[in-house]
Amino acid sequence: MNNLSFRRLFSILCCPPCPGQITSKLAFVPPDPTYTLKRDKSRSRWTLHLSEDADWQYSAREMSDIECFMTKTSRGNRIACMFVRCSPSAKYTLLFSHPNASDLGEMSSYYIALASQINCNIFSYDYSGYGASSGKPSEKNIYADIDAAWTALSTRYGIRPEDIIIYGQSIGTVASVDLAARYKSAAVILHSPFTSGIRIAFPDKKKTCCLDAFPSIDKISKITSPVLIIHGTEDEITPFSHGLTLFERCQRPVEPLWVEGAGHNDVHLYAQYLERLKQFVTQELGNL
Repeated sequence: MNNLSFRRLFSILCCPPCPGQITSKLAFVPPDPTYTLKRDKSRSRWTLHLSEDADWQYSAREMSDIECFMTKTSRGNRIACMFVRCSPSAKYTLLFSHPNASDLGEMSSYYIALASQINCNIFSYDYSGYGASSGKPSEKNIYADIDAAWTALSTRYGIRPEDIIIYGQSIGTVASVDLAARYKSAAVILHSPFTSGIRIAFPDKKKTCCLDAFPSIDKISKITSPVLIIHGTEDEITPFSHGLTLFERCQRPVEPLWVEGAGHNDVHLYAQYLERLKQFVTQELGNL
């Protein structure tokens, strides 16, 4: 989500053509693509090519740990997917829905580092209209996008739901909550989540209206898997109160991580972030 002036929010909400366009204006900011996917001569394999100005370029060994492909969603879009394998012995795979204003090329170096540090494989995808994915970003598309990713984990890789950790960050928590409310998995991790779109601007709003987008607050109580919520106490985009509210509505919450002094985009830079993830994945999940 992005910071919005009251005047800008008022103009969007008071003169809306339809709720879907409100969602797009409020939430989605696809960056210029940082990568392309190209098929080899046999057309059986896709290769990741990062743009020249990408922050990180990979060695041949790192590239061998990344598999990319395209898959089709129920709404007809083709979305780019990425599977990062850190270890053959990894028990869990994170189904990672990334934050706004990023794509797979930008996130891939983070995925490689995180996968090796917590001994989990990571499967991620680009939302419709992001990176190499076709279509336009919308609330309905983002739900179809994560459904296609969930299906690919099962059909392409044979990964069972009980071995999948659904992980969402920022706007990615919207897709993660929607999926987790419908399918049981090993666990759910929500990193800097928000309760709903309009509640970003009006945090005291009690009921969800018809124009409100991304109503995670109305879905999170349906999640039957264990839920870990991570939030910075000084989040300047999604107030800390959103994380607290969602935590209170969980059926099976685990000990949350409130990162003192962290904002919206720097939680992962604090040592306790990685420590909490390691503890959760390697120790707690086996006992839940």
